Amino acid sequence: MPPSRPLRLRRLGLALALALPLLAGTAPEPAPAPALSVDAGHILGPISPDIYGMNFADEALAAAVRLPVRRNGGNAASRYNWRVDTSNTGSDWYFENIAADNADPSRLPDDSSADRFVGQDRRTGTRSLLTLPMLGYVAKRRLESHPFDCGFKVSVYGAQQAVDPWDPDCGNGLAAGGDAITGNAPADTSVAFAPADAADWIGHLKAAFGDAASGGVAYLDFDNEPMLWNSTHRDVHPTATSYDELVARTLTYGAAVKAADPGIATLGPATWGWCAWFHSAVDGCTAGQDQAAHDGLDFTAWYLARMRDYETTHGQRLLDYLDLHYYPQAPGVALSTAGNGAVQALRLRATRSLWDPTYTDESWIGQPVRLLPRMRQWVADHYPGTRLAVTEYNFGGLEHINGALTQADVLGIFGREGLDLATLWSPPSIGQPGAFAFRIYRDYDGAGHGFGETALAATSADQGVVSVYAARRAADRALTVVAINKSAAARTATVSLTGFSPAGPAAVYRYDATDLAAIRRVDDQAVTAAGWTSPLPASSITLYVVPAAGGGIAPWLPLLLP
Repeated sequence: MPPSRPLRLRRLGLALALALPLLAGTAPEPAPAPALSVDAGHILGPISPDIYGMNFADEALAAAVRLPVRRNGGNAASRYNWRVDTSNTGSDWYFENIAADNADPSRLPDDSSADRFVGQDRRTGTRSLLTLPMLGYVAKRRLESHPFDCGFKVSVYGAQQAVDPWDPDCGNGLAAGGDAITGNAPADTSVAFAPADAADWIGHLKAAFGDAASGGVAYLDFDNEPMLWNSTHRDVHPTATSYDELVARTLTYGAAVKAADPGIATLGPATWGWCAWFHSAVDGCTAGQDQAAHDGLDFTAWYLARMRDYETTHGQRLLDYLDLHYYPQAPGVALSTAGNGAVQALRLRATRSLWDPTYTDESWIGQPVRLLPRMRQWVADHYPGTRLAVTEYNFGGLEHINGALTQADVLGIFGREGLDLATLWSPPSIGQPGAFAFRIYRDYDGAGHGFGETALAATSADQGVVSVYAARRAADRALTVVAINKSAAARTATVSLTGFSPAGPAAVYRYDATDLAAIRRVDDQAVTAAGWTSPLPASSITLYVVPAAGGGIAPWLPLLLP
Protein backbone atom coordinates (compact mmCIF):
# COMPACT_ATOMS: atom_id res chain seq x y z
CA MET A 1 0.00 0.00 0.00
CA PRO A 2 1.47 3.43 -0.92
CA PRO A 3 2.20 5.80 1.98
CA SER A 4 -0.40 8.40 2.91
CA ARG A 5 -0.17 11.89 1.42
CA PRO A 6 1.01 13.55 4.71
CA LEU A 7 3.77 10.92 5.06
CA ARG A 8 4.85 11.47 1.46
CA LEU A 9 5.03 15.23 2.10
CA ARG A 10 7.08 14.72 5.28
CA ARG A 11 9.53 12.54 3.33
CA LEU A 12 9.74 15.14 0.56
CA GLY A 13 10.43 17.85 3.12
CA LEU A 14 13.24 15.80 4.66
CA ALA A 15 14.81 15.18 1.25
CA LEU A 16 14.64 18.90 0.44
CA ALA A 17 16.19 19.76 3.79
CA LEU A 18 19.10 17.48 3.06
CA ALA A 19 19.51 18.66 -0.52
CA LEU A 20 19.22 22.42 -0.04
CA PRO A 21 22.73 22.92 1.42
CA LEU A 22 24.21 21.10 -1.56
CA LEU A 23 22.06 23.11 -3.99
CA ALA A 24 23.23 26.28 -2.24
CA GLY A 25 26.87 25.23 -2.72
CA THR A 26 27.71 24.43 0.93
CA ALA A 27 29.48 21.24 1.99
CA PRO A 28 28.52 18.99 4.88
CA GLU A 29 30.04 19.83 8.24
CA PRO A 30 33.62 18.53 8.59
CA ALA A 31 34.17 15.59 10.89
CA PRO A 32 35.92 16.35 14.19
CA ALA A 33 39.64 15.78 14.27
CA PRO A 34 41.30 13.85 17.07
CA ALA A 35 41.93 16.05 20.09
CA LEU A 36 45.19 17.99 19.66
CA SER A 37 47.19 19.57 22.47
CA VAL A 38 50.28 21.78 22.68
CA ASP A 39 52.14 22.29 25.96
CA ALA A 40 54.49 25.21 25.36
CA GLY A 41 55.90 24.82 28.85
CA HIS A 42 57.15 21.31 28.12
CA ILE A 43 60.40 21.72 26.20
CA LEU A 44 61.61 18.59 24.42
CA GLY A 45 64.92 20.03 23.25
CA PRO A 46 66.55 21.84 20.33
CA ILE A 47 65.59 21.07 16.74
CA SER A 48 68.74 20.73 14.66
CA PRO A 49 68.42 22.58 11.33
CA ASP A 50 70.43 19.76 9.75
CA ILE A 51 67.44 17.40 9.83
CA TYR A 52 66.12 19.23 6.75
CA GLY A 53 68.99 18.11 4.48
CA MET A 54 69.05 16.32 1.12
CA ASN A 55 71.36 14.36 -1.15
CA PHE A 56 72.29 16.03 -4.46
CA ALA A 57 69.67 18.81 -4.40
CA ASP A 58 70.16 21.18 -7.32
CA GLU A 59 70.93 24.83 -6.68
CA ALA A 60 67.43 26.16 -7.28
CA LEU A 61 65.88 23.66 -4.87
CA ALA A 62 68.60 24.24 -2.29
CA ALA A 63 67.94 27.98 -2.38
CA ALA A 64 64.15 27.54 -2.27
CA VAL A 65 64.21 25.44 0.91
CA ARG A 66 67.20 27.18 2.50
CA LEU A 67 68.90 23.79 2.48
CA PRO A 68 71.09 23.43 5.60
CA VAL A 69 73.17 20.40 4.57
CA ARG A 70 73.70 18.50 1.32
CA ARG A 71 75.26 15.09 0.93
CA ASN A 72 77.30 13.71 -1.94
CA GLY A 73 76.83 9.97 -1.42
CA GLY A 74 75.70 6.75 -3.05
CA ASN A 75 77.44 3.67 -4.37
CA ALA A 76 79.68 5.44 -6.87
CA ALA A 77 81.08 7.64 -4.08
CA SER A 78 82.83 4.57 -2.62
CA ARG A 79 85.17 4.56 -5.62
CA TYR A 80 85.56 8.30 -6.26
CA ASN A 81 89.10 9.37 -7.20
CA TRP A 82 89.37 13.08 -6.47
CA ARG A 83 92.61 13.41 -8.39
CA VAL A 84 91.08 12.42 -11.75
CA ASP A 85 87.42 13.21 -10.94
CA THR A 86 86.27 9.69 -11.83
CA SER A 87 84.25 7.06 -10.00
CA ASN A 88 83.15 3.49 -10.62
CA THR A 89 79.49 2.56 -10.95
CA GLY A 90 79.90 -0.88 -9.38
CA SER A 91 77.06 -3.31 -9.92
CA ASP A 92 74.66 -0.42 -10.59
CA TRP A 93 76.01 -0.21 -14.17
CA TYR A 94 78.53 -2.84 -15.31
CA PHE A 95 81.36 -1.85 -12.93
CA GLU A 96 82.47 1.00 -15.21
CA ASN A 97 84.75 3.93 -14.54
CA ILE A 98 82.78 7.06 -15.39
CA ALA A 99 84.40 10.49 -15.57
CA ALA A 100 82.46 13.35 -14.04
CA ASP A 101 81.39 16.21 -16.28
CA ASN A 102 84.08 18.85 -16.14
CA ALA A 103 84.64 21.86 -18.33
CA ASP A 104 88.43 21.74 -18.11
CA PRO A 105 89.94 18.37 -17.08
CA SER A 106 93.42 19.85 -17.45
CA ARG A 107 92.82 21.78 -14.22
CA LEU A 108 92.28 18.68 -12.11
CA PRO A 109 92.26 18.12 -9.24
CA ASP A 110 91.03 21.73 -9.06
CA ASP A 111 87.46 22.33 -10.24
CA SER A 112 86.51 18.67 -9.87
CA SER A 113 82.87 17.67 -9.46
CA ALA A 114 83.47 17.43 -5.70
CA ASP A 115 84.92 20.95 -5.67
CA ARG A 116 81.95 22.22 -7.65
CA PHE A 117 79.58 20.42 -5.27
CA VAL A 118 81.10 22.35 -2.38
CA GLY A 119 81.08 25.54 -4.44
CA GLN A 120 77.32 25.30 -4.95
CA ASP A 121 76.81 24.77 -1.25
CA ARG A 122 78.78 27.89 -0.43
CA ARG A 123 76.56 29.90 -2.79
CA THR A 124 73.38 28.67 -1.07
CA GLY A 125 74.69 28.78 2.51
CA THR A 126 74.56 24.99 2.75
CA ARG A 127 77.01 22.79 4.66
CA SER A 128 78.66 20.05 2.58
CA LEU A 129 78.73 16.36 3.49
CA LEU A 130 81.15 14.36 1.32
CA THR A 131 81.72 10.59 1.25
CA LEU A 132 85.20 9.28 2.03
CA PRO A 133 86.18 6.16 0.01
CA MET A 134 87.35 3.56 2.49
CA LEU A 135 87.18 0.14 0.81
CA GLY A 136 90.75 0.50 -0.45
CA TYR A 137 90.33 1.19 -4.18
CA VAL A 138 89.18 4.07 -6.36
CA ALA A 139 88.82 4.49 -10.14
CA LYS A 140 92.25 4.52 -11.77
CA ARG A 141 91.97 7.00 -14.63
CA ARG A 142 89.78 9.37 -16.54
CA LEU A 143 88.34 8.34 -19.91
CA GLU A 144 86.01 10.79 -21.62
CA SER A 145 84.14 8.31 -23.82
CA HIS A 146 83.58 4.63 -24.57
CA PRO A 147 85.17 2.16 -24.29
CA PHE A 148 85.48 2.64 -20.55
CA ASP A 149 87.57 0.68 -18.09
CA CYS A 150 85.31 -1.89 -16.47
CA GLY A 151 85.58 -4.68 -13.93
CA PHE A 152 84.49 -7.63 -16.06
CA LYS A 153 85.45 -7.23 -19.71
CA VAL A 154 83.95 -9.87 -21.97
CA SER A 155 87.20 -9.91 -23.95
CA VAL A 156 89.06 -10.93 -20.79
CA TYR A 157 86.58 -12.90 -18.67
CA GLY A 158 84.30 -14.42 -21.31
CA ALA A 159 80.63 -14.23 -22.21
CA GLN A 160 78.32 -12.82 -19.55
CA GLN A 161 74.67 -12.74 -18.67
CA ALA A 162 74.29 -9.08 -19.66
CA VAL A 163 76.46 -6.35 -21.18
CA ASP A 164 76.31 -2.59 -21.43
CA PRO A 165 74.37 -1.88 -24.65
CA TRP A 166 76.64 1.12 -25.32
CA ASP A 167 79.86 -0.68 -24.39
CA PRO A 168 79.33 -4.41 -25.08
CA ASP A 169 82.78 -5.39 -23.79
CA CYS A 170 81.63 -4.48 -20.27
CA GLY A 171 79.64 -7.25 -18.59
CA ASN A 172 77.72 -7.57 -15.36
CA GLY A 173 80.20 -10.03 -13.85
CA LEU A 174 77.86 -13.01 -14.10
CA ALA A 175 78.77 -15.82 -16.47
CA ALA A 176 76.19 -16.87 -19.04
CA GLY A 177 74.94 -19.54 -16.63
CA GLY A 178 74.48 -17.00 -13.83
CA ASP A 179 77.53 -17.82 -11.67
CA ALA A 180 79.59 -14.91 -10.39
CA ILE A 181 82.93 -14.48 -12.14
CA THR A 182 85.79 -14.64 -9.66
CA GLY A 183 89.51 -13.98 -9.83
CA ASN A 184 89.27 -10.76 -11.81
CA ALA A 185 91.99 -8.14 -11.28
CA PRO A 186 91.13 -4.95 -9.33
CA ALA A 187 93.78 -3.19 -11.40
CA ASP A 188 91.47 -3.46 -14.41
CA THR A 189 89.63 -0.43 -13.06
CA SER A 190 91.24 0.74 -9.88
CA VAL A 191 94.21 1.99 -7.90
CA ALA A 192 94.80 1.74 -4.17
CA PHE A 193 93.36 4.46 -1.96
CA ALA A 194 95.05 4.51 1.43
CA PRO A 195 94.51 6.68 4.53
CA ALA A 196 97.30 8.96 3.29
CA ASP A 197 95.33 9.56 0.10
CA ALA A 198 92.32 10.50 2.23
CA ALA A 199 94.45 13.00 4.14
CA ASP A 200 95.68 14.45 0.85
CA TRP A 201 92.09 14.98 -0.29
CA ILE A 202 91.26 16.79 2.93
CA GLY A 203 94.35 18.93 2.38
CA HIS A 204 93.14 19.80 -1.11
CA LEU A 205 89.68 20.75 0.18
CA LYS A 206 91.20 22.91 2.91
CA ALA A 207 93.34 24.73 0.35
CA ALA A 208 90.30 25.36 -1.84
CA PHE A 209 87.67 26.20 0.79
CA GLY A 210 89.32 26.48 4.20
CA ASP A 211 89.05 24.01 7.03
CA ALA A 212 85.79 22.98 8.65
CA ALA A 213 86.09 25.59 11.38
CA SER A 214 86.39 28.42 8.83
CA GLY A 215 83.50 27.37 6.60
CA GLY A 216 85.02 24.58 4.52
CA VAL A 217 83.64 21.05 4.24
CA ALA A 218 81.71 20.43 7.45
CA TYR A 219 80.96 16.69 7.33
CA LEU A 220 82.52 13.49 6.04
CA ASP A 221 80.79 10.12 5.79
CA PHE A 222 82.90 6.99 6.38
CA ASP A 223 82.10 5.47 2.98
CA ASN A 224 78.68 4.22 1.88
CA GLU A 225 76.84 1.03 2.85
CA PRO A 226 79.97 -1.04 3.53
CA MET A 227 78.05 -4.20 4.33
CA LEU A 228 77.17 -4.31 0.62
CA TRP A 229 80.72 -3.91 -0.71
CA ASN A 230 80.94 -7.61 -1.63
CA SER A 231 77.90 -7.10 -3.85
CA THR A 232 78.01 -3.52 -5.07
CA HIS A 233 81.79 -3.43 -5.49
CA ARG A 234 82.64 -7.11 -5.70
CA ASP A 235 85.04 -6.50 -8.60
CA VAL A 236 87.49 -5.04 -6.04
CA HIS A 237 86.04 -6.25 -2.73
CA PRO A 238 84.62 -9.76 -3.27
CA THR A 239 84.88 -10.81 0.38
CA ALA A 240 82.06 -10.06 2.82
CA THR A 241 82.78 -7.17 5.18
CA SER A 242 83.24 -8.28 8.79
CA TYR A 243 82.96 -6.51 12.12
CA ASP A 244 86.74 -6.31 12.43
CA GLU A 245 87.42 -5.10 8.90
CA LEU A 246 85.02 -2.20 9.04
CA VAL A 247 86.13 -1.07 12.48
CA ALA A 248 89.81 -1.29 11.46
CA ARG A 249 89.22 0.73 8.30
CA THR A 250 87.21 3.34 10.21
CA LEU A 251 89.97 3.78 12.76
CA THR A 252 92.80 4.13 10.25
CA TYR A 253 91.00 6.38 7.77
CA GLY A 254 89.34 8.31 10.59
CA ALA A 255 92.65 9.05 12.28
CA ALA A 256 94.05 10.34 8.98
CA VAL A 257 91.05 12.60 8.42
CA LYS A 258 91.08 14.04 11.92
CA ALA A 259 94.82 14.71 11.69
CA ALA A 260 94.25 16.59 8.44
CA ASP A 261 91.25 18.62 9.74
CA PRO A 262 90.34 18.12 13.40
CA GLY A 263 87.18 20.20 13.00
CA ILE A 264 85.52 18.08 10.34
CA ALA A 265 82.58 16.07 11.73
CA THR A 266 82.58 12.40 10.79
CA LEU A 267 79.66 10.01 10.32
CA GLY A 268 79.49 6.23 10.19
CA PRO A 269 79.01 3.38 9.59
CA ALA A 270 76.40 4.43 6.95
CA THR A 271 74.95 0.93 6.82
CA TRP A 272 72.18 0.21 4.32
CA GLY A 273 69.30 -0.86 6.56
CA TRP A 274 67.77 -3.31 8.98
CA CYS A 275 70.02 -6.36 8.51
CA ALA A 276 73.25 -4.35 8.51
CA TRP A 277 72.33 -2.54 11.72
CA PHE A 278 72.61 -5.87 13.51
CA HIS A 279 74.84 -8.11 11.40
CA SER A 280 77.94 -7.97 9.26
CA ALA A 281 77.97 -9.04 5.64
CA VAL A 282 79.72 -12.22 6.81
CA ASP A 283 76.57 -13.24 8.69
CA GLY A 284 74.02 -11.77 6.28
CA CYS A 285 70.71 -11.15 8.02
CA THR A 286 70.93 -13.61 10.92
CA ALA A 287 73.06 -14.03 14.00
CA GLY A 288 76.07 -16.03 12.87
CA GLN A 289 79.72 -16.75 13.48
CA ASP A 290 80.90 -13.15 13.16
CA GLN A 291 78.44 -11.92 15.75
CA ALA A 292 79.22 -14.84 18.04
CA ALA A 293 82.91 -13.97 17.88
CA HIS A 294 82.10 -10.44 19.06
CA ASP A 295 80.31 -11.16 22.32
CA GLY A 296 77.00 -11.64 20.55
CA LEU A 297 76.63 -7.87 20.19
CA ASP A 298 74.70 -6.26 17.38
CA PHE A 299 77.11 -4.84 14.84
CA THR A 300 76.13 -1.22 15.57
CA ALA A 301 76.69 -1.74 19.28
CA TRP A 302 80.12 -3.31 18.67
CA TYR A 303 81.09 -0.51 16.29
CA LEU A 304 80.18 2.21 18.78
CA ALA A 305 82.01 0.46 21.60
CA ARG A 306 85.21 0.27 19.55
CA MET A 307 84.95 3.97 18.66
CA ARG A 308 84.57 4.68 22.38
CA ASP A 309 87.61 2.53 23.17
CA TYR A 310 89.70 4.48 20.66
CA GLU A 311 88.78 7.78 22.30
CA THR A 312 89.53 6.37 25.74
CA THR A 313 92.96 5.20 24.61
CA HIS A 314 93.98 8.10 22.35
CA GLY A 315 92.04 11.01 23.79
CA GLN A 316 90.44 11.80 20.42
CA ARG A 317 86.95 11.22 19.10
CA LEU A 318 87.01 9.79 15.57
CA LEU A 319 83.24 9.31 15.19
CA ASP A 320 80.93 12.26 15.71
CA TYR A 321 77.63 10.88 14.35
CA LEU A 322 76.11 7.42 14.31
CA ASP A 323 74.80 7.25 10.73
CA LEU A 324 72.30 4.63 9.60
CA HIS A 325 70.34 4.49 6.35
CA TYR A 326 66.63 3.73 6.38
CA TYR A 327 64.28 2.86 3.54
CA PRO A 328 60.86 1.57 4.63
CA GLN A 329 60.58 -2.03 3.48
CA ALA A 330 56.80 -2.15 3.12
CA PRO A 331 56.00 -2.86 -0.54
CA GLY A 332 55.49 0.15 -2.81
CA VAL A 333 56.59 2.78 -0.28
CA ALA A 334 60.24 3.83 -0.56
CA LEU A 335 61.63 5.27 -3.81
CA SER A 336 58.24 4.82 -5.49
CA THR A 337 55.50 6.96 -6.91
CA ALA A 338 52.40 7.49 -4.79
CA GLY A 339 50.64 4.29 -5.90
CA ASN A 340 47.04 3.33 -5.25
CA GLY A 341 44.95 4.18 -2.22
CA ALA A 342 46.13 1.18 -0.21
CA VAL A 343 49.79 2.04 -0.81
CA GLN A 344 49.18 5.68 0.07
CA ALA A 345 47.58 4.69 3.36
CA LEU A 346 50.48 2.33 4.05
CA ARG A 347 53.00 5.11 3.34
CA LEU A 348 51.35 7.35 5.90
CA ARG A 349 51.37 4.56 8.49
CA ALA A 350 55.00 3.67 7.76
CA THR A 351 56.28 6.83 9.45
CA ARG A 352 55.46 5.13 12.74
CA SER A 353 58.47 2.87 12.13
CA LEU A 354 60.65 5.85 12.99
CA TRP A 355 59.49 6.02 16.61
CA ASP A 356 56.53 3.89 17.67
CA PRO A 357 57.36 0.79 19.77
CA THR A 358 53.80 -0.51 19.31
CA TYR A 359 53.90 -0.44 15.50
CA THR A 360 54.74 -3.78 13.89
CA ASP A 361 56.43 -3.00 10.59
CA GLU A 362 54.23 -4.05 7.66
CA SER A 363 57.03 -5.71 5.71
CA TRP A 364 59.29 -8.74 5.88
CA ILE A 365 60.77 -7.17 9.02
CA GLY A 366 57.56 -7.99 10.89
CA GLN A 367 58.49 -6.34 14.18
CA PRO A 368 58.83 -2.81 15.59
CA VAL A 369 61.66 -0.90 13.89
CA ARG A 370 61.55 2.18 16.20
CA LEU A 371 64.61 3.52 14.44
CA LEU A 372 65.27 6.71 16.40
CA PRO A 373 64.74 5.34 19.95
CA ARG A 374 66.85 2.33 18.96
CA MET A 375 69.69 4.58 17.80
CA ARG A 376 69.50 6.63 20.99
CA GLN A 377 69.69 3.48 23.10
CA TRP A 378 72.71 2.11 21.22
CA VAL A 379 74.50 5.41 21.75
CA ALA A 380 73.56 5.65 25.43
CA ASP A 381 74.77 2.11 26.06
CA HIS A 382 77.97 2.12 24.01
CA TYR A 383 79.22 5.62 23.15
CA PRO A 384 77.43 8.47 24.94
CA GLY A 385 77.72 11.86 23.31
CA THR A 386 77.58 10.54 19.74
CA ARG A 387 75.04 12.42 17.66
CA LEU A 388 72.49 10.76 15.39
CA ALA A 389 72.20 10.93 11.59
CA VAL A 390 70.15 9.28 8.86
CA THR A 391 71.92 10.25 5.64
CA GLU A 392 69.69 8.21 3.34
CA TYR A 393 65.95 7.75 3.68
CA ASN A 394 62.97 7.95 1.35
CA PHE A 395 59.26 7.32 1.92
CA GLY A 396 58.27 7.82 -1.72
CA GLY A 397 55.37 9.62 -3.38
CA LEU A 398 57.17 12.96 -3.54
CA GLU A 399 55.36 13.85 -6.76
CA HIS A 400 51.99 13.62 -5.00
CA ILE A 401 50.18 15.22 -2.06
CA ASN A 402 50.40 11.85 -0.29
CA GLY A 403 54.20 12.03 -0.38
CA ALA A 404 54.12 15.64 0.83
CA LEU A 405 51.98 14.69 3.83
CA THR A 406 54.31 11.80 4.62
CA GLN A 407 57.46 13.87 4.23
CA ALA A 408 56.06 16.63 6.44
CA ASP A 409 55.25 13.99 9.05
CA VAL A 410 58.79 12.59 8.81
CA LEU A 411 60.36 16.02 9.32
CA GLY A 412 58.10 16.67 12.30
CA ILE A 413 59.11 13.34 13.83
CA PHE A 414 62.81 14.06 13.25
CA GLY A 415 62.49 17.32 15.17
CA ARG A 416 60.40 15.91 17.99
CA GLU A 417 62.63 12.85 18.46
CA GLY A 418 65.89 14.82 18.55
CA LEU A 419 67.61 13.57 15.40
CA ASP A 420 70.70 15.65 14.65
CA LEU A 421 71.10 15.30 10.87
CA ALA A 422 69.14 13.80 7.98
CA THR A 423 69.52 13.93 4.20
CA LEU A 424 66.71 12.78 1.94
CA TRP A 425 67.84 10.49 -0.89
CA SER A 426 66.53 11.33 -4.35
CA PRO A 427 65.03 14.73 -3.56
CA PRO A 428 61.95 16.11 -5.30
CA SER A 429 62.13 18.70 -8.03
CA ILE A 430 61.53 22.27 -6.96
CA GLY A 431 57.88 22.26 -8.04
CA GLN A 432 56.86 18.86 -6.68
CA PRO A 433 54.71 18.47 -3.56
CA GLY A 434 57.57 16.89 -1.64
CA ALA A 435 59.52 20.15 -1.88
CA PHE A 436 56.66 22.00 -0.21
CA ALA A 437 56.88 19.67 2.77
CA PHE A 438 60.36 21.09 3.33
CA ARG A 439 59.25 24.66 2.64
CA ILE A 440 56.56 24.51 5.33
CA TYR A 441 59.38 24.07 7.87
CA ARG A 442 62.09 26.13 6.16
CA ASP A 443 60.50 29.02 4.24
CA TYR A 444 56.73 28.91 4.36
CA ASP A 445 56.21 32.54 3.30
CA GLY A 446 59.04 33.03 0.79
CA ALA A 447 60.63 35.52 3.18
CA GLY A 448 62.88 33.10 5.05
CA HIS A 449 60.62 32.39 8.00
CA GLY A 450 60.43 28.82 9.26
CA PHE A 451 59.43 26.45 11.99
CA GLY A 452 60.80 27.07 15.45
CA GLU A 453 64.16 25.82 16.73
CA THR A 454 63.01 24.43 20.09
CA ALA A 455 60.66 21.43 20.10
CA LEU A 456 57.65 21.54 22.39
CA ALA A 457 55.33 18.78 23.52
CA ALA A 458 52.43 18.31 21.09
CA THR A 459 50.14 15.31 20.99
CA SER A 460 47.25 13.97 18.95
CA ALA A 461 44.67 11.53 20.21
CA ASP A 462 45.12 9.70 16.90
CA GLN A 463 48.32 10.52 15.04
CA GLY A 464 47.23 8.21 12.24
CA VAL A 465 44.48 10.70 11.37
CA VAL A 466 46.02 14.05 12.31
CA SER A 467 49.57 14.52 13.52
CA VAL A 468 50.77 17.68 15.25
CA TYR A 469 54.20 19.19 15.95
CA ALA A 470 55.05 22.36 17.86
CA ALA A 471 58.08 24.55 18.38
CA ARG A 472 59.17 27.94 19.71
CA ARG A 473 61.06 30.35 17.49
CA ALA A 474 63.95 32.24 19.09
CA ALA A 475 63.91 35.45 17.06
CA ASP A 476 60.36 36.53 17.90
CA ARG A 477 59.30 33.90 20.48
CA ALA A 478 56.43 32.85 18.19
CA LEU A 479 54.78 29.50 18.71
CA THR A 480 54.73 27.46 15.50
CA VAL A 481 52.40 24.48 15.13
CA VAL A 482 52.14 22.11 12.16
CA ALA A 483 48.96 20.01 11.86
CA ILE A 484 48.86 17.32 9.16
CA ASN A 485 45.44 15.97 8.22
CA LYS A 486 46.29 12.57 6.77
CA SER A 487 42.68 11.63 6.08
CA ALA A 488 40.69 12.18 2.89
CA ALA A 489 37.97 13.97 4.86
CA ALA A 490 37.89 17.57 6.02
CA ARG A 491 38.25 17.86 9.80
CA THR A 492 37.61 20.42 12.49
CA ALA A 493 40.54 20.51 14.88
CA THR A 494 40.33 21.68 18.46
CA VAL A 495 43.79 22.49 19.76
CA SER A 496 44.20 22.89 23.50
CA LEU A 497 47.06 25.16 24.52
CA THR A 498 48.94 25.53 27.80
CA GLY A 499 52.02 27.46 28.84
CA PHE A 500 51.76 30.22 26.24
CA SER A 501 50.23 33.70 26.13
CA PRO A 502 49.25 34.67 22.58
CA ALA A 503 49.54 38.32 21.55
CA GLY A 504 46.89 38.02 18.85
CA PRO A 505 45.56 35.79 16.11
CA ALA A 506 47.73 33.19 14.43
CA ALA A 507 48.90 33.62 10.87
CA VAL A 508 47.86 30.47 9.00
CA TYR A 509 49.65 28.90 6.05
CA ARG A 510 48.33 25.85 4.23
CA TYR A 511 49.37 23.35 1.58
CA ASP A 512 46.83 20.98 0.07
CA ALA A 513 45.58 19.53 -3.20
CA THR A 514 43.60 22.65 -4.11
CA ASP A 515 46.89 24.27 -5.16
CA LEU A 516 49.92 22.00 -5.39
CA ALA A 517 52.10 24.87 -6.65
CA ALA A 518 52.09 27.06 -3.54
CA ILE A 519 51.78 27.35 0.21
CA ARG A 520 48.82 29.70 0.67
CA ARG A 521 48.27 32.30 3.37
CA VAL A 522 44.69 31.81 4.52
CA ASP A 523 42.52 33.64 7.05
CA ASP A 524 44.07 34.37 10.42
CA GLN A 525 42.97 32.14 13.28
CA ALA A 526 41.68 33.57 16.55
CA VAL A 527 43.66 32.10 19.46
CA THR A 528 43.21 32.30 23.21
CA ALA A 529 45.46 31.11 26.00
CA ALA A 530 43.30 27.98 26.07
CA GLY A 531 43.71 27.19 22.37
CA TRP A 532 41.65 27.38 19.19
CA THR A 533 39.31 25.54 16.85
CA SER A 534 40.19 25.45 13.18
CA PRO A 535 39.24 23.67 9.94
CA LEU A 536 41.72 21.21 8.45
CA PRO A 537 40.97 20.47 4.79
CA ALA A 538 41.31 16.91 3.56
CA SER A 539 44.92 15.79 2.96
CA SER A 540 46.44 19.06 4.10
CA ILE A 541 49.39 20.56 5.96
CA THR A 542 48.53 23.60 8.08
CA LEU A 543 51.04 25.82 9.85
CA TYR A 544 49.94 28.19 12.63
CA VAL A 545 52.29 31.01 13.64
CA VAL A 546 51.07 32.35 16.98
CA PRO A 547 52.68 35.61 18.15
CA ALA A 548 53.91 35.75 21.73
CA ALA A 549 52.80 38.38 24.19
CA GLY A 550 55.73 40.71 24.83
CA GLY A 551 57.72 39.83 21.66
CA GLY A 552 61.51 39.90 21.69
CA ILE A 553 63.86 37.00 22.38
CA ALA A 554 63.17 34.79 25.35
CA PRO A 555 66.43 34.82 27.37
CA TRP A 556 66.31 31.07 27.97
CA LEU A 557 65.74 30.00 24.35
CA PRO A 558 69.29 30.56 23.03
CA LEU A 559 70.57 28.25 25.76
CA LEU A 560 68.54 25.41 24.24
CA LEU A 561 69.71 25.90 20.67
CA PRO A 562 72.54 23.84 19.14
